[in-house]
Amino acid sequence: MDLSDAALLVAAGLAAGTVNAVAGGGSLITFPALIATGLPPVPANVSNSVSVFPGYVASVAGSRMDLPRGRALWPLLPTAVLGTAVGCVLLLATPARAFELVVPFLVLGATALLAFQDPLRRLVGHPAHLSPRRRTVTVQAMVAVGTVYGGYFGAALGVMLVAGLALVLDTTLARVSAIKNLLSAVVGLTTLVVFALFGPVDWAAVAVVAPATLVGGYVGARLVRRLPPVVLRTLIVVFGTVIGLYLLTRALS
Repeated sequence: MDLSDAALLVAAGLAAGTVNAVAGGGSLITFPALIATGLPPVPANVSNSVSVFPGYVASVAGSRMDLPRGRALWPLLPTAVLGTAVGCVLLLATPARAFELVVPFLVLGATALLAFQDPLRRLVGHPAHLSPRRRTVTVQAMVAVGTVYGGYFGAALGVMLVAGLALVLDTTLARVSAIKNLLSAVVGLTTLVVFALFGPVDWAAVAVVAPATLVGGYVGARLVRRLPPVVLRTLIVVFGTVIGLYLLTRALS
């Protein structure tokens, strides 16, 4: 790795950490940057998943004041770990082509879910009106689907988690974003362990990208706390649409 490659990865890491904290999709910055330094696609994807973990942790630190108090989130953590592990196994053990064709539609679907959240709530019922059992099952299902995706690829993980959780949780978007940061950190830790043991990680690239995502993640999380809900929602919808269309174009090319 020469100096220009290192500079590219630092810049990509800073941008990705910030974007992940605000909306998700930062992997679409770091993944192409890793490819540009000469890594093959699978090692680049695996190294990217390991590299963005510190940024997720920094996002949790930056948004910790918006996290629910007590142990309300604890039941979601085993689901997130299991879902991520399943996604990692899919990446390492199955052909990627079929999933590549599905991923763009998952991202675009999640974006539409967030964009039309209010009409959908009127259709399926406001979270405040759901029974505790139904709300618990729905939230667990949302986390399971999102983290399987996160273990496999991860780009736009934040969009998918925010869209699903905002539909079934009766709370502010800033709090949903903080929960998304915590779940993303769990996804990041799980992928780090699995890929460190079984994946073709390029540790030199990780050593350059990871500290940059740490800085960007903290800055992005602090920014989210200052954004009005309508602005935050608009940013996430725009990011999700752009990411989904980009992935669809790449999958069909």
